[in-house]
Formats: sequence, C-alpha cells, structure tokens
Amino acid sequence: MSRLNKIDDLSIQTIRFLSMEGVQAAKSGHPGMPMGMAAAAYALWQRHLKFDPSDPDWINRDRFVLSAGHGSMLLYSLLHLFGYDLSLDELKNFRQWGSKTPGHPEYGHTPGVEVTTGPLGQGIANAVGMAISQKYLANRYNKKDFPIFDYNVYTICGDGCLQEGVSGEASSLAGHLGLDNLVVVYDDNHITIDGNTELSFSEDVAKRYEAYGWNVIELGGDGNDIDALTEAIQQAQQQTKAPTLVKFRSHIGFGSPNFQDTHTAHGAPLGDDEIKLIKKNAGWDPDKKFVVPAEVAVHTGAAKEKGAKLSAEYKTLLDAYAKAYPELAVELNDAIAGEVTIDDGALPVFDPEKPLATRAASGKTLAALMPSMPLVLGGSADLTPSNNTHFPGAEDFQKDNPGGRYIRYGVREHGMAAVMNGISAGKLLRPYAGTFLVFADYMRGSIRVAALAKYPTIFVFTHDSIGVGEDGPTHQPVETVASLRILPNLLVFRPADANETVLMWKYMLEHNDAPCATALTRQNLPILDPAKYPQMKKNFNKGAYVLVPQDKPDVLLLATGSEVSLAMEAAEKLAADGTKAQVVSMPCWKLFERQDAAYKESVIPASVQARVGVEAGVDAGWWKYLGTDGEFVGMNSFGASAPGGTCFKKFGITTEAVIAAAKKSMAK
Repeated sequence: MSRLNKIDDLSIQTIRFLSMEGVQAAKSGHPGMPMGMAAAAYALWQRHLKFDPSDPDWINRDRFVLSAGHGSMLLYSLLHLFGYDLSLDELKNFRQWGSKTPGHPEYGHTPGVEVTTGPLGQGIANAVGMAISQKYLANRYNKKDFPIFDYNVYTICGDGCLQEGVSGEASSLAGHLGLDNLVVVYDDNHITIDGNTELSFSEDVAKRYEAYGWNVIELGGDGNDIDALTEAIQQAQQQTKAPTLVKFRSHIGFGSPNFQDTHTAHGAPLGDDEIKLIKKNAGWDPDKKFVVPAEVAVHTGAAKEKGAKLSAEYKTLLDAYAKAYPELAVELNDAIAGEVTIDDGALPVFDPEKPLATRAASGKTLAALMPSMPLVLGGSADLTPSNNTHFPGAEDFQKDNPGGRYIRYGVREHGMAAVMNGISAGKLLRPYAGTFLVFADYMRGSIRVAALAKYPTIFVFTHDSIGVGEDGPTHQPVETVASLRILPNLLVFRPADANETVLMWKYMLEHNDAPCATALTRQNLPILDPAKYPQMKKNFNKGAYVLVPQDKPDVLLLATGSEVSLAMEAAEKLAADGTKAQVVSMPCWKLFERQDAAYKESVIPASVQARVGVEAGVDAGWWKYLGTDGEFVGMNSFGASAPGGTCFKKFGITTEAVIAAAKKSMAK
C-alpha cells in the first residue's frame, strides 16, 4: 500500500471533514460514505477527470456521477474545492431551504451536478446513457485530428446501487454494447442501513460483472491507496470493447473511532464530540469548523486554471473544425442551442377515409421525420413491431456500430428509462423508446426522476386501454394514464387520432423543457379531417380544445384518445334530439392547465354544468373538470380478456352510454 504525501493526505482529510461537518450542521444526512470514499473521489478528480469549473456544461468534459447520491456532501465538497460556483456558505447550508446543496444531488440545481441521483441505481444507469451518447457523438462528429468528443464517464456507486434491479438491467446492456468509456468505482464497504451486507447480499459482485462482459479490477486495502486506484483507472482507460468495474474496498465512516465500519455511520450525524475526536486524532484543531487549509485551496483550486486552458484549447479546436467541416459544425451549434423546428411540410397527412391506430400513426410520423433528425435516438424494450418505434434506414446501435440510431434495450424497461434519462441529461441528443403502457409501472422510478429533473426524455407507450383486448387485464392499463398525469412536469399525451398524433410528435420534438409520455392505441380509430376541424392544428398545443363547438351548449362532452370518436358520435345523435353537445378533445391536461383563464373558460365554460368525461380508464383526476353535476363514462374495475370491441361494450364505454350520461347530467 502506498503512503499518501502531505498535500494528498491534507486534501482528503479536508473532504472528509467538510462532509461530516455539513451533515452535522444540517442535523441530518449521510456522513459515512463521503468519509469512506474521500480518497477515491479525490484521486478521480485530482488525477483523472477533465473538466472546467468555470464552464460546467463544456460539452467535452468528463462526466462524474455520484450514483450513491445519499453521499451528496462528498460531491458538494469536491465541487467547492475544485473551483465550481459553490461557496463554503452553501456547504454550511446543506439540506436547508433555498440552498444549492440539497439532500441528494439535483440536475440543474447545483453547478457541476450531472444528473439527479438518490434513488439507488438510477445514477449508474444514467451513466450508461451518457456513455452511449459519447459513442454516438464521437462517431458522428469526430474526424482525423478533431477529437470533438473523447470524454469518459465515471461513477461511484455502492452496494445499494448494485442491489437495485435497474442497475443490473443497465449494466447488462452496457456490457453487451462494450461501453469502454464507462468506469464504475464500486464502494465496497460491506455495510448497509440494516447492518453488514451479509444480511442480504452474499453474491460475488465481481463475477456478476464479469458475466455481464465487464472488465473487473479488485482493490483491497483501507480505502486510501490512491496510487492503486490511479493504476486501475489507467487500465480502464486503455480498455477496448468493455466497461470497467473497480471494486474498491473502503471503510464507511473512515477515521471515526466509534463508528467506522458500522451501519450507524451511514445515515445520521456523528455528533459534535465524535467529530472533535476525529479531528484531534488527525492533528486538526477540534474546535474549528469548515476549514479549508490554504495549501489545499491552492492545490485543488488549480483545477480552474487547468480547466480554463482545456476549454480555450477546445475552442480553438472547434474553430478549426468549423472551417474544415462547416455543415457538421452548424448542426452541432444548433444542438448546443437546443433549437429544433419542424416544417409543417415534413409532417405526414392521413386520409380521413382510412381509420388508423395511433401507434401506427406514430410510426408513420417517425418515418417521415427521423431520417432528417440525426440527433434523435430511438429504441424499444423488445417491442419494436408493436410499438412502431423503428423508422426506415435506422441502424441498430451496437458495439461495432456506434453510429446506429436505434437502441435495442431488451426486456429491461426500468433500465431503458434510466439510460434514456442519461442520454437526455447531455442535452445534445434526444432519446425516445417504447413499451406497452402497462409496463410504465416497471419504469416508475426513472419516470419520476425524469419529471423531477425535467429531462426531455420521450416515453412512447402504446396499447393504452382495454382496447388491447385478448391479452386481458394484466396488459390493460386502466389506471396508468391517471397515475402518470399526477406526476409534476410530466406531459402525458393521449391523442384522439392520427392527426393529433402528428401534432403531438411535432410538439414533443420542438420542446425540450419536460419529459413526455404518450398513450397510443392498438386498435384503429377514425381520422379527423383537418380541413373540417382547423381548430385542431390551431389549438392542439394548448392541451385541450373545442373540437365540435356549440353556441350556448347544453352539455360538454370531454374526452381523450380513442373515446373522442365516441363523444363525437354521441354529439351527432344528441343533436338529432335538439341537444347541443360541445365536444372537447383533451390530449394533454398539463398543457391545458398552463393556459390563461380566458382560454380555459372558452373550452370548458363555467356556465355549463352538465358535463360528461369519457375515457377508457379510471376516473381519477376527471372530477376537477366534471364538477358536482358531471358524469363519467369509463372504467371502475380491471379489464377482461376478450376482443377489444367486446371489452368496450361489456364495460359500458359506448356511444349510447355517453348519451345516457349526458341526459343524466343535464337532468341534475
């Protein structure tokens, strides 16, 4: 084992002490992991990572992901010491209202934080997405003498990350794809919240990762041998065709006389007395807090000058690249600016006389748009023929074809979603991928993080209701649309027909401020004629619009997706009885909620209390639009195995049911 020189030792101690003091000041947090992994993290940042603290979004920076996000004070200490815009006062304000140092790292909130981590396993899966991005970008933009994208992705994860299924899904995919630009440092401290890992975790992690196709390096010692780690990282950087896992034996709460190697150090402050004892044993003043020795500040702070030099050299490289490859340079600059505009002339047009499933319309829209959108990557969780997510000319992204734009995620829905989030976080590429809507529940953790972080990930869900038919209730997502709608920031689209589906894709691809989820039909639907309903194109982006207007309507028929056609049929039949029914299509509730009061009133006038909601799902969320006099036509149970048309009839989601509900509401 190597001995630490004075400045390395002092820097590592500073990271440890800042981390445990931040937790103590907050009276909550996780000191053990930062103390145990301080040396490893320092070695990564000081000796290996390529970054510019003054430009956290520099496109060719190495990516560092703290997958074990509960150890956030480790990351915040590093960011402060290495020159990012994160003051010592922010470290003192850990976990407090308005600080830049929340309890777990948050994307877009703290300079230098690459992704939102905390839910274990998400970070390592995000890192896989980041590694995929680098491979694709390098293949597209790198030319001889122009290494525009040559960054690596590093992550620190713990036992918890590797126990979560999402990490296994993503790691298996990473091994298959041979992502040799990915290095995972595994914090092997043998401790979980419950106690020793042997309580529930006795597998050989190294052999598991070898089976995934990874290069595995095992390091023993006390967690301070940064020379051994440096050698391991250098070996990883020389790897081809395989990601690397460095199994790093560490000790949680390192340096704590009473709590090192115990689960007590994991998730609670150590206490003032213990902290003083730790400092005293290390030769520090036990009464001084949040101390950064001057020599450490100079040593780690040199990263700013180094980073500025790297950025300046890179700018010179880009300027030369723009002269040598002007078209690619313009494309890259547009991607950096986040500018996407889709010409209406590129959008497909559908024949109103030919019914079409919205999943099929989605596929045709992708076929029309994707060949000219090289920075959008598609994919599916082994359901490509059903999801219609492939497009003509799309090659598979594989180990030997990093220029492929279609990712075969396999039956790994949760991993797929988290990997896509990692791709989205880089901002240059936009991912979409599909599965059945019912399997959104498998992906829930990743969807929630996407909504929290506002990653512009596009989740393509098909087979959206009892219209799935014979597959039965296990595959009929009667509650899923409602459950997705309650997630803040997530835009859930349930288009009424092929033309709304086209407008949905145009919106999703042109906007990158939030994740999106689609709910598309398996069954064919009538197609609305844009010439007859010009308000569709005009107001689709407002989330809901009047499809069939009425002067002083008697009743409002509010519907989404496949049930819009039922509402329109019901309106026609009600008109024959002299009842004026205004039909409203509501493809995206959140977009509607963003509109001003005047627009909302024009679509759902308060004066009309007779209202019917129509959706082949549960009624959760509908009553804010239906009021006390409204009626709902939909599901109040799980589905059944039968042809889709039979299911709609047996569960009472029919034109006749809508008419009866309208009359009942008007009679109140």
